[in-house]
Amino acid sequence: MTEQNEATAVTSMIQGGQLKQILEAALLAAGQPLSHAQLGALFSEEERPPAGEISRALELLSNDCANRGVELKKVASGYRLQVRQDLNEWVSRLWKERPQRYSRALLETMALIAYRQPITRGEIEAVRGVSVSTNIVRTLQEREWIRVVGHRDVPGKPALFGTTKTFLDSFDLQNLDDLPTLAEIRDMENLEPELQLEPAPAAVDVKDPEPEANDEFDDEFDDESDDEFDDESDADFDAEFKDESDDESDTSPENPQQ
Repeated sequence: MTEQNEATAVTSMIQGGQLKQILEAALLAAGQPLSHAQLGALFSEEERPPAGEISRALELLSNDCANRGVELKKVASGYRLQVRQDLNEWVSRLWKERPQRYSRALLETMALIAYRQPITRGEIEAVRGVSVSTNIVRTLQEREWIRVVGHRDVPGKPALFGTTKTFLDSFDLQNLDDLPTLAEIRDMENLEPELQLEPAPAAVDVKDPEPEANDEFDDEFDDESDDEFDDESDADFDAEFKDESDDESDTSPENPQQ
């Protein structure tokens, strides 16, 4: 009877304010998202609270973080405590090294996989118009942003790529439905191999002075030049032809003078 009373007391304590503290401490110590099942595994069979209590404690914890520098974020893998995005500018100064920068080609490849998965490497190249570097695929796989989800049933059996939960976690997404729509970013059907960093400067409309007068002058000049050229050419051609005809008549074997 005493053991049952102690178990009831422990359960009541955990279901109270301490449950929220336990969850907060676990999320801070984990350093990665924790699912409902992982949070529930923190407790023994005797002290494990109902699933509804864990959800309610997480909601209270999220409300407590409303005016704090950290927030409780739900992502694909579960829940995690993280620095608020609007404070990253100052927190990032704790680390001297610069964050890793990715090439535009890598981001374009990642976007195509995210929006058109499952997709093969050849299909990515067909859209981008250039070949996909092996280093890009390797980098995305090492980051655990993409994985092989199958093979296309065509000659060669090319691998089909898809995104992972790690990709969703990295971009604070719960599922692929949270991705911005294509209309919000750009039309993927017209995706170019290289995007312009800056908009192209507007073309300057330079007008020729008095285009009509110039056209009339050009037409008149062309007509006179053509007539003059034709007359001179005809005269030269007639003279040359006449000389050649005289020479041939002098040297012809049928000429009675020879």
